[in-house]
Amino acid sequence: MPTKIRDVRPPSGLARLFYRLPIWLFRLHLGWLAMGRFLLLTHIGRKSGLPRQVVLEVLQHDTTSDTYYVLAGWGTQSDWVKNIEKTPQVTIHVGLRQLSVLAQHLSADEAEAKVLDYARRNPLLIRVLPRLMGYRIDGSEEDVRALAHMSTVIAFEPAHS
Repeated sequence: MPTKIRDVRPPSGLARLFYRLPIWLFRLHLGWLAMGRFLLLTHIGRKSGLPRQVVLEVLQHDTTSDTYYVLAGWGTQSDWVKNIEKTPQVTIHVGLRQLSVLAQHLSADEAEAKVLDYARRNPLLIRVLPRLMGYRIDGSEEDVRALAHMSTVIAFEPAHS
């Protein structure tokens, strides 16, 4: 079972600036350097109505449906999660591509499948990711499953006109 090691909140101050630096890679049209592991999400602020951006790690990309899956490191406390709940029509940049997509929360079972797949493909990173979320796991499948059920996983599915 994941062990809570600290309370985490979305970054502020210098930490926020550090987390936002990758946005400039995408703004400078260098998003391809991320090799599909990260995407730039452009969403609408729920209070301001202005465009907002955040870079997120891709858990999985389903090439058949062209759907991208991401995990919200700070869960439902993330501003971007709150914003997409109000306005789920968003834009993502992945590599050299820009896509209009619809953001949707996954069910707990769907989230579990995506996080387990990520853990199998990234055994070292799955030990780091929970620490950023304030948890420690032993890397066992049971711990990964429990972490997935405590997490918020979002799918970005292509918007059909």
